Amino acid sequence: MTRKKEKKENPSNEALLEDKAEVVTDGSKEDAIKEQDDLQAKIDVQDIKLLEGKEQKILEYYSKDNLLEEIKTLEEGNKKKDEQLLKYQTESDDWKNKYMRLQAEFENAQKRWNKNRQNLRIEYTASALKTFLPLYDSFKKALENSDENQVILKGFFDQFINILKYHKAIPIDVKINDIFDYNYHEALSSIERDDLPNNTIINIIQDGWKLDKEVIRYTKVIVSRVPPPPEPEPEPEPEVKAEIEQEITQDNKESETISNENEKEKQQETEKADKETVEPEEKNQ
Repeated sequence: MTRKKEKKENPSNEALLEDKAEVVTDGSKEDAIKEQDDLQAKIDVQDIKLLEGKEQKILEYYSKDNLLEEIKTLEEGNKKKDEQLLKYQTESDDWKNKYMRLQAEFENAQKRWNKNRQNLRIEYTASALKTFLPLYDSFKKALENSDENQVILKGFFDQFINILKYHKAIPIDVKINDIFDYNYHEALSSIERDDLPNNTIINIIQDGWKLDKEVIRYTKVIVSRVPPPPEPEPEPEPEVKAEIEQEITQDNKESETISNENEKEKQQETEKADKETVEPEEKNQ
């Protein structure tokens, strides 16, 4: 390969400058200036290509052994990269799982916190309203007993009930002959009744109240109780039973002997009476 051919295939800045000098010596001045401008443009283009990384590459020839060695090194490099990629992928999955667990725990903690906050609000409201329930009982007793000021008391009572209902407090609905429910009722005592089933409400002592699902005050009631069946007489123990049987047999024997003695006495008396009746008749004859 000649020098000029190398210059044509892989032109560099020096080669272009040499061409520029030759053009200046051979041609006229105008042509030289034109050629000089063209060469300068080529040099600028070549510099731009070098800056952009578009430098022309010369084809290189390798032997088969060199190619096999490069392929082997590339395969080993790819194998190492695959191992690193797998390692990084497992680490990424681990971090992803940890992040998802932390996010789920955070959401659960936030839900628990909101629920606890709501429960605390209900408890504080219920404890505040519970202090006003004796006033409700007083209003109710006054309305049941008074006749003159009933209209005025009824207005105050309705206003008080509206305040309690505004805070979502409602009385527990209980009626006589309802079945006792330990979630809402409190049994003060029980009375034996044959005509009612067991744990039936027969009297309401004090009204109960609840706020949402929270019970402020349980309804105090009296419930029925089924009377127990009569207890059978206890059977005596074997020794006591034997003693009782002996006593009974002795009593029977004594009674028999007494009855026999009585019968003998009666026979003797009848015989005496017969004799007495027979002797006067003989004397008369």
